[in-house]
Amino acid sequence: MRAVSTDQPISPEQSGKRNYAIHGERLTAPKPPAGLYLVATPIGNLGDITLRALEVLAGVDLIACEDTRITRRLTERYAITAQLTPYHEHNAASARPKLLERLAQGASIALVSDAGTPLISDPGFKLVREVCAAGHRVVALPGPSSVLTALSVAALPTDRFFFEGFLPPKQTARRTRLTELSRLDATLVLFESGSRVQETLADLAAIMGGRDAAICREMTKLHEEVSRGSLADLAQSAATLETRGEFVLVIGPQAEGSQLMSAAEVDDLLRDRLARDSVKDAVAHAVEVSGRPRREIYARALELSKGGHGKS
Repeated sequence: MRAVSTDQPISPEQSGKRNYAIHGERLTAPKPPAGLYLVATPIGNLGDITLRALEVLAGVDLIACEDTRITRRLTERYAITAQLTPYHEHNAASARPKLLERLAQGASIALVSDAGTPLISDPGFKLVREVCAAGHRVVALPGPSSVLTALSVAALPTDRFFFEGFLPPKQTARRTRLTELSRLDATLVLFESGSRVQETLADLAAIMGGRDAAICREMTKLHEEVSRGSLADLAQSAATLETRGEFVLVIGPQAEGSQLMSAAEVDDLLRDRLARDSVKDAVAHAVEVSGRPRREIYARALELSKGGHGKS
């Protein structure tokens, strides 16, 4: 399978030299120096692999990957014949010593995730930490990342962002975490599965409903789709959302100029309103003027109303 061109140099340090070649149906490359190579792989479109990544994958002694079946699609596409070995959250504790032993013997090993940049929502961190502690070389090969891809097309502020990854699956824990995240002055990037994306959008709308957001589905794949709007609008239309595929949710920061009231100020406001309004109306007013999440205001309003501050 002739899937790559060989007429361009790959690495700057060897500019002008051909670092890999195709022999029949096999892509070959010089073995890189002993060490661990963190290789970013495509998040959907296999054409997004970098030339440097191909060179390293073709030259290493071993490729450690989450799922050998998924990585084999990439290696077969580019005629790479390096040995594959599984390294994932279920076997990491037993696999790490074996990889460290191979490194000690002078092996060059590539670490890849199923898609994107290693160590982002996968178990690679502990391996890198132990490899560094043992004094072995660690080299990162930048490339595809669903976090940065979604952030780029969301049309939201990018000067400061916070990557959360997956939220807790249970609603109570998820809403608690979203309340904590709502206090961050940054764009938020979340992963979510199709089976939970509608529930998560409803929780986001309840806690941060006034913010702008983007739903990024199947990035770089055939059915890539980006929906932009307020969280309230996106949650309202979630019933018709296509839930097949992988999702990245990007939520903008709180609107400029809105300032959070302190907890004491919120209490004073709620006491005043509860003396003459229903809990529902008091909460609606407090959410509008305080800049704080509805869930937080509602919980505090219930506490105060039980304490005798509510309208009878």
